[in-house]
Formats: sequence, C-alpha cells, structure tokens
Amino acid sequence: MFNREKQEMKRVPMMPVRDMVIFPQQMTPFIVGREASVRALEEALAGDKKIFLSTQHDASVDDPKPEEIYAVGTLANIVQSVKLPDGNIKVLVEGVERARAVSVATEEGFFRATVRLLGAKIDPSPQVQQVVEKTTNLYEQFIKLSQSLNYDTMIAAARVDDPARLSDTIAANLQLPVDEKQDLLETIDPLERLNRIGDILEIELEKLNVDRNINTRVKRQMERAQKEYYLNEKLKAIQKELGRGEKSELDELKKKIDAAGMPKDVHEKATTELKRLELMPPMSAESTVSRNYLDWLLAVPWKKRSKEIRDIKAAEDILNKEHYGLEKVKDRILEFLAVRQLVKNPKGSILCFVGPPGVGKTSLAMSIGHATGRKFVRVSLGGVRDEAEIRGHRRTYIGALPGQIIQMMKKAGTTNPIFVLDEVDKMSTDFRGDPSAALMEVLDPELNHAFTDHYLDVEYDLSKVMFVCTANVLHTIPQPLQDRMEILRLPGYTEKEKLEIAKRFLVKRALEATGLKEENLSFTDEGLLHIIRHYTHEAGVRNLEREIQNIARKMARKVVAEKEAKAEITAANVNDFLGILKYREFWLEKHNEIGLTTGLAWTEVGGSVLVTEAAIMEGKGRLTPTGKLGEVMQESAQAALSYIRSKSGQLGLPKDFYRNIDIHLHVPEGAIPKDGPSAGITICTSIVSALTKNPVRCDVAMTGEITLRGKVLPIGGLKEKLLAAHRMGLRTVVIPKDNEKDLADIPQEILSSLTVHLVETMDEVLQVALERPVVPAEHAEVAPVAEPFVAGAEKDASLTN
Repeated sequence: MFNREKQEMKRVPMMPVRDMVIFPQQMTPFIVGREASVRALEEALAGDKKIFLSTQHDASVDDPKPEEIYAVGTLANIVQSVKLPDGNIKVLVEGVERARAVSVATEEGFFRATVRLLGAKIDPSPQVQQVVEKTTNLYEQFIKLSQSLNYDTMIAAARVDDPARLSDTIAANLQLPVDEKQDLLETIDPLERLNRIGDILEIELEKLNVDRNINTRVKRQMERAQKEYYLNEKLKAIQKELGRGEKSELDELKKKIDAAGMPKDVHEKATTELKRLELMPPMSAESTVSRNYLDWLLAVPWKKRSKEIRDIKAAEDILNKEHYGLEKVKDRILEFLAVRQLVKNPKGSILCFVGPPGVGKTSLAMSIGHATGRKFVRVSLGGVRDEAEIRGHRRTYIGALPGQIIQMMKKAGTTNPIFVLDEVDKMSTDFRGDPSAALMEVLDPELNHAFTDHYLDVEYDLSKVMFVCTANVLHTIPQPLQDRMEILRLPGYTEKEKLEIAKRFLVKRALEATGLKEENLSFTDEGLLHIIRHYTHEAGVRNLEREIQNIARKMARKVVAEKEAKAEITAANVNDFLGILKYREFWLEKHNEIGLTTGLAWTEVGGSVLVTEAAIMEGKGRLTPTGKLGEVMQESAQAALSYIRSKSGQLGLPKDFYRNIDIHLHVPEGAIPKDGPSAGITICTSIVSALTKNPVRCDVAMTGEITLRGKVLPIGGLKEKLLAAHRMGLRTVVIPKDNEKDLADIPQEILSSLTVHLVETMDEVLQVALERPVVPAEHAEVAPVAEPFVAGAEKDASLTN
C-alpha cells in the first residue's frame, strides 16, 4: 500500500512543453522560444524559480489553450538558463514533484496555475523489494542490449532503493511515445508504476533480442556474401572501364519506381524497361529513349492528391469575392462540392463554359481551383490540328513526347487538379488527325479512367480530374464531344453588372498596375457609365478594363510630373483622357423612317444590333440583297417577299405590284459576313414599310424567323440579343412567342426596362413595328409606283398622310 502525502497547494507560473514529459527527480534540458513560455520562465526566475511543466496534447499547436494541456505535470526547479544568440533560452530544470493543475489563469501573456502536489510514499515490504529488484534487473539487461544508452551512467542512475525515484528514472530514459510517458506520469502509486515499467521493459527486451538474432543472422549471411560482394565490386570496376557507368543510378531508378505508387501493370512495364536499360550501352541512342521513357513514367503523379476543401460556405465566399454575378454557374460549382461531401469517390466533372470573350470563363475556372484547394493547370487548344497534341507520339519517333494531357498532369503533380481546356471550339482538322475525336476519350467519364497516351503506352486514370472547357461558340464543337460535357452558358454582362465589376475589380487592378493610389485617381459611377456606353461595345469587360487602364496610365504620367496630381473621372472629363467618343447613340437622334428596321443579331462576341434597309425603284421584279449576306439570310429575304406577294391584298398592295419594281435590300457594315434565319421578320418589315410607305418605329427592335405563311418561328441567342437591345437603348422588342420560356434567363432589371411583344404571326409584328396600321386594298387606294423611291427620302411627306 502507498500513502499520499499531505496535498499541498501552490500557485506558480505554468509552461506547456511539447514532444516531451518531465519526470520528478530528473534533470532535463530543453529550449524555450514561444513568447508566453519565455514570460512564464522570466516570472519564475524572478521568484522562487519554481515552475509547473505540463505536456500539451498536440505538439503542432503554437498557442495551446488550457484545455489542450494535460492537467498532470511536474513542479520543477529552474537550475540554469542561458539566452542563445537567436533569442531563444536554453533551460535546465530538475523535477521536484508530480502535481495536478486545479485551475489555470492567463496573466500578463502567460499561464499561472494553482497546482496540488501529488507526492506519495510507499511502505517497505518484501513484495516491494522483489518488484524493485526485478525491475532493476530488467533495466540492466535492457541497457546492455541497447546501444543508444551509456551503460555505466544508466546503471549508476538506476541503483536506488526508492521505488518512486527508480520508476521515474527508468521512465525518463525509455524511448516511449509521449502519451505512454504521460500515462506513467499520471500513475501516482510507485508500485503500480514499477509493474507497468516492468511490462514495458519485457516487451522492449523481446524486441532487442529479435533484433540481435536478426543482426547475427545477417552477419553470417554477410560473411557468406563477402565473396559475391568482392566479385560485384570488381564487375562494377570493369563496367566503369567499359564506359557503362555504375549501377547506383539504376538502383535509384528502381527505388523511385517502387515508391511511385504505380498500378501493377504499369509497375511491371517500368521494371521490364529498367531491365532492358541495364543491358544497353549508356551512350547508345536507344538507351536515351528508354531513360526518357522511365523519367516520364516517374514524373506523372500516380497516387499524390491535393487535399480538397469541401466547405461550401468558404467556396461560395471565394467565388463571390473573385466574380460578380454568374449565379447559375456558381450554383453548379457549389452543387459539385456538395456531391463531393456526400459521395466518397465521385466521378470527375466535365463542364464547358460557353460565352463571348471577356466574361470571365478562364478566371472562373481558376476560382474553382481556389475554392476547392486543387492545383490548376491550363492548356490552350486554339489552332490545334494534330491528334498527337492530345495523345502524344509513339516512342519510335525521334523527339517523341507525351501529349498535352500527360504533360499538364506532370505540371500539376497531383491526380485531381482543375484542368482547363481553353478555346475548345477553335480546334481544326487536317491529315494528321482530328484532335476533337481524341478529346472524346479524355472527356468521357466512362472511359477516362483508362486514358492511353501513345508515348506512355499504359493506362492513366483521369477520372479524378475536374475538366473545365471554355468556348465562344458551340456550333464548331462536334456534337459527340458536346454530348460528353455539361454546358453552362455565360452571357454578356448588363450595364449594371459592368459598373459593379469596374468598381469592385477593374479600377483596383488598374491602380495596382500603374502604381497609383486612391487619392490620385477615382471614378464616379457616372464616369464609369460614360466609358461603358461610349467607349466600349462588348458583351464582356475586356475593353472596359483596357480603357480604365488607359486613363490610369495617363494619370500616372501626371503624377510623375506633379507629385500632388489628383483627378476624379466624371462623365464631363472622360473625353479629356480618352478622346472623342468611339460609339454614339445614333438611334436616339433619328425619326421613324420608311424601309429602315432595327434587328437583333447574335455574334461570337455577344449580341449586336443590325439595321436593315429596303429601297423600291422601277424595274422588272428583281430582289437584290447586299451587305455580304449568307445563303440562309438571302433565302429568308426570298421567303419574306413571297409572303408579301401572297398577302398583297391584306397589305394594301396590287396583286401585280412587283412586276414593275425592283427591291434592293441592304444590311450596313457590308464588310462583315452575316447569316442566319433570325432576320426574317426584320427583312419582311423593311420591305412592307418601303412598299406601303409606312414608316417603321425607330424605338422597336425585332428578331424571328419567318415562314411562307407568315408564321414567326423561335430563334437562339435570345439573352444576348436582349442584352444588346438594352445596351443600345432600345426599349421595345418583338420576339417569337415560342421563345417565351427563354425569358426566365433574362436578368430582372433588363426585363423591367423592356417592353417585350410575343408574336406568332407577321401580322402581329407589323401592328407593333409600323407607325400606322396596315390598310387592306379594298378600303384604301394604293397609288402605283410612278417614279423611283428610296427609303427615307420622303420621310416628311409620309408623316403628313
């Protein structure tokens, strides 16, 4: 039985230690460097040199809280302290007694603890003496077998009669994990502590005996292998003389192959190739090819993965911080992260961002990398026309290399990066193959776990990669490739979104790029809107950023010349920095005109506004379309004219009105090719206006395909077209009834500023677009065409009818 001594209470400075346990009656040196620990040490030195030392749970925590420190520690006496040149303090302490922290408080940047001493005495008895002798004998055997401890020193320290001191001495010198040592420290009963240490010593002795047996066996084997070793060394010397080098390099390759984590079939192939390399002369060309192949097998990641961030809230904050708007795309990314949390090994996602230039497709992919904690790699496919760019060349070719997929995986260094395939719509095909066909294996979730590069000639797993493709248009991407991707459209930005992007990102970026400060240059909302409306004409913000940086550069020159130069950019002084307006709001200055209709078009860089003109003159019934119109657009003009002829009576025209006239149809900006069926109702409206001398409303824009029966069919790119109408100041829009479902994708601030007319027939279009209602022939006298007429020439006369 043991007896607890009187449990004395003390209040002393407390210092957490890591990766070590301090035992009573033991001298222990260590380094003190943390600020709180230094303050606790100084407080103890200023007093009675007593300090409470307790081990913290996690050694990696620099600033542990009281609950992260073990309650049981050792009250120690500071024997010596020396300040080192690097600012740290080397301390030598002697443990006095076990103690338990009753309460811990923070005072002046360090811990002060109220501790209860846990001293204990044990009554001498034959049983105690037996345990002491047994433990001492075990420890002496352990010291003899262990090469890491000094025999004489350890034996002298262990020859004590006090069971408590003996147990603490042995525990302090055993190489045990910190948690096991802490358990021994928290064992108050000396006899129980000695029994536990005896069990530990028996286990350690068993390990040392096994090691000694193994060492003896190895020694005998080494003696037998001396002859082989001598011959191998001689063989190496001969190989060196022959110019074949030493095998150390090949041995290093063997170790790397074993440690690379390759699949079984790849490991076998690499090992076979290494054996072939050993038999080749080092200076041969084939040896270089084989060595390069092994280097590539070792360079690509086989098992290393990035630790993925799956915190949806943090990811959402990162996406909102780096991009404004794009809510639909952000939602899809967050959905992907949510699935990653619920499914242990989900398949990699393949997304395709489609939108005009400058809307943030590539930068959004980079943000996905930031939000998920993955590595980010990018390869541009613009102009790629060789299949080997994707799959690589076979090793039989001189200078062969893996394809861009494997090269980028090597650059990423992990098996689960964010992999961006930029400009996937700009690949082309020639006699060297079709790269888009090679991409089908890469972007197919069912196949890319076994992607085969021609150079590596082994299966490589791409299923953990998140592929993000970017494109401006879809029609140049083969349909089978589109089918393998989830397509997310990024339409152009509204004026309000551009303003917010400029305020949040572009202005700050321009100031950083030019070295200016906010007090040197600032922008008002009116100034930014003036730049957006009159100096840019785009769906994205690339030109807007360019114009803002242009202003910043001019201001930087002024700051260099005059240190105190300041400027606030407003709508009134933008011209002083950027010159004359690049784009003017021409539609606000004109009246309703005959034969002049505003249409909406879709382009690769977003929506646009196109004006269609029609002129009537004497002739023989010919229709002349000009303005570099494509075949489909010319057919739309023919269909519109056939519809007008079939409805001539309802439009107030003679049945044979077309016999003595020619119709000239022109779409300005003649150098730009134009095509597509969506200009059908625009063309028809222009011709009807010119024939009936009924002006077209200048504030109306329209888009829709026309049939011979006058039906209005749906069109594509509605969002981009409505954004263009809003951007150009048009507030009344005519669209097909079947496109009503697409209005859900239009921002509310755009819809609220537009009057949208949903039409099913050409009659409804004319009711909205023409200044006056169409009068049928039986109720109105239609004057024959007596002289040539050009649309717009009799604008004033038409207004007086």
